[in-house]
Amino acid sequence: MRTVPDMKRGAITGALLGVLLLAGCATTGGGRHGTPPAADDRRWQTLQMVVTGYCPCGVCCNWRRTWYGRAVIASGPHAGQPKAVGIAANGQRAGRGTLAADTAVLPMRTQVYVPGYGYGTVADTGGAIQGHRLDLFFSTHEQALQWGVKRLNVRVQKP
Repeated sequence: MRTVPDMKRGAITGALLGVLLLAGCATTGGGRHGTPPAADDRRWQTLQMVVTGYCPCGVCCNWRRTWYGRAVIASGPHAGQPKAVGIAANGQRAGRGTLAADTAVLPMRTQVYVPGYGYGTVADTGGAIQGHRLDLFFSTHEQALQWGVKRLNVRVQKP
């Protein structure tokens, strides 16, 4: 049978292990930045892509609010249909590291390293994102505009 000091020691050991694991996640970049994949790593390939930024606003994601406050698609063949704001094509909430791409070029769940942005995962699509184009998620419209349009060599690891 375990004594009270043994149980305390176990709890302290568990807490320390948890802190160390979290510290490791915090120092590896958590999907945000980090070091680029090695140039000789055969799992990664290099693609030249036109890279832009987007945010969850109506301008970037083609939605508007109705007179009673519901978010709907603003234009196109699905105009007026309800829009789930901030939800990527894979059904998860978009956040830093969410990338939109043409799934004929980069399938969903593809890992991508973008110089100046860091690591991300293809989880979204877009009407204007066709061919070798990549759209990076930013939390504000100002950040997306500040990124601008860049032609970059990105590193890609397909699932």
